[in-house]
Amino acid sequence: MEQCIRSKQGMYLFWLLCLPKALCISIYYSSPEETNSGSKVANVLKDLKLEEQEFIDRRAHLISESTKQYFSLDIHTGDILINDKVDRDILCSQTDPCILTSQIVLDNPLESYNIEIVIEDINDNAPKFSKNEFEIKIPENIPTNMALPLESADDKDLGENSIQNYTLSTNEYFWLHVQRNKDGINNVDLVLKRSLDREKVPHLNITLMAVDGGVPQNTGTVQINIDILDINDNPPQFSQSEYKVKIKENLPTGTVVAKVEATDLDLGLNAQVTYSFHRTPERINSLFLLNERSGEITLRGQIDYEKERSYSINIRATDGGGLSGHCKILIEVEDVNDNAPEVSILSLTSSLKEDSALEKVVALFSLKDQDSGDNSKMVCSIEMNLPFVLKATTNNFYQLVLQSPLDRERVSEYNITITAIDWGSPRLTSTRLINVQISDVNDNPPLFEKSSYDMQIRENNIPGFLIGSVHALDLDTMLNAKVTYLVLPGKGDGLVTPYISVNSETGNMYALRSLDYEQIRGFSITVRASDGGSPSLSSEVIVRIHIIDENDNAPFFLYPLQNNTSPCNELLPKSAEAGYLITKVVAVDADSGQN
Repeated sequence: MEQCIRSKQGMYLFWLLCLPKALCISIYYSSPEETNSGSKVANVLKDLKLEEQEFIDRRAHLISESTKQYFSLDIHTGDILINDKVDRDILCSQTDPCILTSQIVLDNPLESYNIEIVIEDINDNAPKFSKNEFEIKIPENIPTNMALPLESADDKDLGENSIQNYTLSTNEYFWLHVQRNKDGINNVDLVLKRSLDREKVPHLNITLMAVDGGVPQNTGTVQINIDILDINDNPPQFSQSEYKVKIKENLPTGTVVAKVEATDLDLGLNAQVTYSFHRTPERINSLFLLNERSGEITLRGQIDYEKERSYSINIRATDGGGLSGHCKILIEVEDVNDNAPEVSILSLTSSLKEDSALEKVVALFSLKDQDSGDNSKMVCSIEMNLPFVLKATTNNFYQLVLQSPLDRERVSEYNITITAIDWGSPRLTSTRLINVQISDVNDNPPLFEKSSYDMQIRENNIPGFLIGSVHALDLDTMLNAKVTYLVLPGKGDGLVTPYISVNSETGNMYALRSLDYEQIRGFSITVRASDGGSPSLSSEVIVRIHIIDENDNAPFFLYPLQNNTSPCNELLPKSAEAGYLITKVVAVDADSGQN
């Protein structure tokens, strides 16, 4: 039968019936955990009612029931000392009470005393969460008042030293609901108090604190990182509803002309934007290429300001969830000086009489440049030193006007180059060549090559003999230059005109009859050259004909007179001496010169 005695020091004594002839007593002590080595737990002498010497003589010693000797016994003083620090939380965990049992054994007589030391908990452990951070992912459309369970903290201490409360850092979206279950464990929930919008607040960082009841009070915290998961509740939005772009014509293909950009406040696939043309005609697709990922618009065809000066393109941005946004891009094409002026001849007098009046309009033409602005402004000119001048009228019309007299015999045609230059940069030039023929007017009489002609013919010629020719040149053309020849009757040496004729076309002169030098030795005639103009112009020249003598006459004796029947007789005196003049013989010859 066991008896329990409580000492004045709060020690419990139990008298037990143990081994035969051995008295067993259980004595209870308490000691806070983590007490330093060498610290005194209790003195057993007084509790065992023994003197120091008796304690020594009976060879008291302490036997621990655990493998590790946490306590030691001072045999001289009877003090139980801390041999090694005791960590109640490791030794007993959540078991309460935490008791270490030892025995004090005495000899002569043999006695055994159970020593049970209660290790008291101190607040040496702060509440601790399993992780430094908790990661929570929730969709942005969860309803308010929805509870999100959280992991509780752990505190190795017991009782008041364990976790007593939880607190949550200040935030707009969540409040903390703590409820102790029947097992005494706190269930901690995050409760949503207002709607979430990931596009405004994509992340929340909240601190959860666990507080124990010890003195001093210990706390443990954990960072709760809340990722707000996206739902596709936002369509793509362009930075501008309308883009305006200016580009120059004739840019090479592949040139980036514009870039549109749409953003989607959602995430992931819901924020993945692709671009496309929307309700655009085929000609837009043939001219422009839209990169569906980057939104860059590049040229794929030739832009010509003269064909189309602006383009309006609708663009659609679509996210991965099927929502879309729209914008418009206005592309204005700027002119480049890529068109040279065009010269269009409206009327032309290609053949102009040389006696045309001054200020006569020879040609009418217009200038046109398909460019615009300064690129379409033009100046026009022709070469200098021409008998023509340009006169501007209205709306880029020009007249080519005769400004000085013409002379076909000096210049029979004009090749006139009309040069048109625009004001663009660089300046472009075009030319147009027109040919103006100067038609003849009969303003030139035939002119003989010589001021007079001298021709020779031997007498006794045969009729029709070519004596020579005359030639007159007329600077006019066609009929105005066609020369005919005529021997003028009544001009020259009297009645000799019938002796000579002239070919009216060639100017060859012929003897109409045989001429006799002894009858006429020479004569002059007048030849007229006339052109075919109307009225006809003419000129005259004198042709002198010289007849050359032929030895066609025998000498004829004038004395003595000779006849065919009797000879000529002369008397000679007998006394005539040498050198005596008998008679004179006189003979004549109708020819001349050596003849």
